[in-house]
Amino acid sequence: MPVPAKAQVQRSYFSHIGTLLRVASSKLVAMPSAPGRAEAVRRLRQQLLWLTIIGAVVIVALMFSFDATEISMMPKRGEPDLWPARVLTDFGKDEYVLWCLVAGLVAIAVLGPLLQGAPRTRLLHLGTHLQYLFLAVLLPVLFTEAVKWVVGRGRPFVGGKANPFNFVPFTGTEAYFSFPSAHSVTAFALAFAVGAVWPRTRLAMFVYAVAIGATRLLLLAHHPSDVVAGAAIGLVGAMAVRYYFAARQLGFTVSENGKIVPL
Repeated sequence: MPVPAKAQVQRSYFSHIGTLLRVASSKLVAMPSAPGRAEAVRRLRQQLLWLTIIGAVVIVALMFSFDATEISMMPKRGEPDLWPARVLTDFGKDEYVLWCLVAGLVAIAVLGPLLQGAPRTRLLHLGTHLQYLFLAVLLPVLFTEAVKWVVGRGRPFVGGKANPFNFVPFTGTEAYFSFPSAHSVTAFALAFAVGAVWPRTRLAMFVYAVAIGATRLLLLAHHPSDVVAGAAIGLVGAMAVRYYFAARQLGFTVSENGKIVPL
């Protein structure tokens, strides 16, 4: 008995989606192939070393000299006038950002088989960039969750005092999940990643990331050193994932001098 044409179309459509997913997955785990990647990794190591050193110095300095002072200057928790900060801070929440990126990837997988030619090529190219954005945020966020659990730093005024050295490692409770700020990790990773793909957005994304970090201080959710640590982790993670993609010529390429540029 012949298969109805509609059923054949449906099978073909889902077969195309499966093919897209297989191809995308195989490219992600492929061996590096970009020329100039040795110079690129040398540049990356140098950048990450300086970022780590500067970040560590600033974090320690803030812990000893400014954390307690800053949180003592902030408004009390629950102040009605802080509602703009409470709204804005959710734009840096990792779950919201990651689910938005997942939605974009799903939309591309659904629309991909329906297009042909140049429109399909542009859509799949966008999909590669969204994969980068997703992993650039996800991986540092996962790392951050582990660090929070190990460090166990109390949030501002947990215990009743402005004590920046209130550490109870391996606690795993929300009250002792202050270091580093996950919102800052998300915001700065996303800001770097979006700016890496679309360089003209860098200033706007920098303002976004700083604004998210500021809301965490205003809402007494974190100490300044937590925000700086989150920013450093987010930047390091996004930079490392960018190199991973560039080494496989996915959304980025490596120039002769080792500079990574978007395709």
